[in-house]
Amino acid sequence: MIDSEILKKITVQTRRDILRMVHKVNSGHPGGSLGCTEFLVTLFNSEMNRNKTFSMDGKDEDIFFLSNGHISPVFYSVLARCGYFEINELNTFRLINSRLQGHPTTHEGLPGVRIASGSLGQGLSVAVGASLSKKLNGDKNLVYCLMGDGELQEGQNWEAIMFASSNKIDNIIATIDLNGQQIDGSTEDVLNLGDLKNKFSAFGWEVIECDNGNDIDEIKDKLKLAKSKCFNQKPVCILLKTVMGNGVDFMMHTHEWHGKAPNDDQLEIALSQNEETLGDY
Repeated sequence: MIDSEILKKITVQTRRDILRMVHKVNSGHPGGSLGCTEFLVTLFNSEMNRNKTFSMDGKDEDIFFLSNGHISPVFYSVLARCGYFEINELNTFRLINSRLQGHPTTHEGLPGVRIASGSLGQGLSVAVGASLSKKLNGDKNLVYCLMGDGELQEGQNWEAIMFASSNKIDNIIATIDLNGQQIDGSTEDVLNLGDLKNKFSAFGWEVIECDNGNDIDEIKDKLKLAKSKCFNQKPVCILLKTVMGNGVDFMMHTHEWHGKAPNDDQLEIALSQNEETLGDY
């Protein structure tokens, strides 16, 4: 188990990875990636039961699906720094023939990636199917899924939410990144999501709220609580309240950095707010 101080160092380094990847190719999605950094660093390094060697079937281990695939920069950094592939491969982000495309793909066989994602609204359906498969195979490990709040504006999610509770799929923890922002503005202005806690509860889910989804200690506590609620006839949901662009002051609290890369001067400022901790690639 990695303690919180080490996780904080990994988080800072992961933010540097995100910023440098997106800046190099002048393309990508830094805002949501930065907002989910603490969560994914904590999940992969502290809370998931992962095998050291990646296998696509994920047998006898916890598995993870990224539904909001546009935040691939944080996903790739976390995977690399967990040893799934060499850290210097981050330098190939979004280049032609790279395994690290703008949205995760499977055809190049990148370790850690089990589905192509980025077509929003589909990841939970896959995660529910994988959870059902584990139950049928007697595998007592968990399935994790991360989704964006804007994705919940798509109807396929609600079919998956209904299916999971109706079939008592209780080995899944679905986390919603509640940053309140999407590409065209705030989620409230684009299509108000309403009371998600009551909605998930009404659909038969166990709901856990994480009021500060950028605080590692709170994330650890809520993930432990979520795991304790599994295998009790209900699927589990974490409502993770985050700040888009967290850790870079001029990127925070705005949708403007959903899919925009920093220029040279902005990169220098952003990196100065996140001093190197583990070594850049």
